[in-house]
Amino acid sequence: SVATGVGFIALAGVSAEFGVIMLLYLKNAWTERQDFGDNTERGLMAAIREGAVQRVRPKAMTVAVVIAGLLPILLGSGTGSEVMSRIAAPMIGGMVTAPLLSLFVIPAAYHLMRRRHLSV
Repeated sequence: SVATGVGFIALAGVSAEFGVIMLLYLKNAWTERQDFGDNTERGLMAAIREGAVQRVRPKAMTVAVVIAGLLPILLGSGTGSEVMSRIAAPMIGGMVTAPLLSLFVIPAAYHLMRRRHLSV
């Protein structure tokens, strides 16, 4: 339905924000390591770990607030609840998987992309 599509579009926006901010933190941590002359694979892994760990708490808080805000909409009954629950359902489901993607897949992909440019 159109309402479900709207929910997926909203989820895509939140997921994109998660990914962009994660990449920003990873890049900043890696740039900081490079400024100190640590341009090795071990330094890259430490930078990725450091950048990803800095995002765990803010991401968990964001997910908790979004789920807490959408759960009453999903479970509510009343005027307009049929349409609103169709918007909330994909958002709640995606709020479980989007942070996992951002915390595990994006740092792994960042590592694969950056390790080609390391000094041996």
